[in-house]
Amino acid sequence: MMASGWAPDGAVQDQIDDSISDAVRLARSRLPSGPGEIRCQSCGEEIPEARRQAMPGVRTCVDCQSTRDAPASMSAYNRRGSKDSQLR
Repeated sequence: MMASGWAPDGAVQDQIDDSISDAVRLARSRLPSGPGEIRCQSCGEEIPEARRQAMPGVRTCVDCQSTRDAPASMSAYNRRGSKDSQLR
């Protein structure tokens, strides 16, 4: 696709690249940093040395982090109801 108007060729891709760079920079800024923890802040279990070396600034064990990262489960109950029930 060619840029139109006053935008030079490749302007759209430049904007996409800049958006991705900004998102990566923001995500990296949110990563934990610093000395980290020896014990998990959630459950109190010891965080293995290998995890502390792999993730500087880590604050939780793998199990607790996995629970935090899991998507919220949605209820199977349909609260809106079906069209048939609304027509009655």
